[in-house]
Amino acid sequence: MVSGERITLAVVELEPGAVVAEHRHENEQLGIVLRGSMAFRVGEEERELGPGDTWTIPANTPHEAVAGPEGAVVVDVFAPPRDDWAALEPLERRPPRWP
Repeated sequence: MVSGERITLAVVELEPGAVVAEHRHENEQLGIVLRGSMAFRVGEEERELGPGDTWTIPANTPHEAVAGPEGAVVVDVFAPPRDDWAALEPLERRPPRWP
């Protein structure tokens, strides 16, 4: 994850079948799937996403995702920055599952 004054960018690796429970935040969010697949719901819209597929989530819109059987690697971009992520403890470094 890297943040500037106006934006946060994060590469997120989801294990097979991982669930990102419904939530919402003040940040607008854009994303792209790099590898794997996921079922994604934004508001009332449901989509199956694979490599190269993108999404946009307006601020304060409920959304959730479930990683496919091979997991998923995605890039998430948030504006304004995700200040709530600043306090997260970094995970132990490991080889990435991408590119």
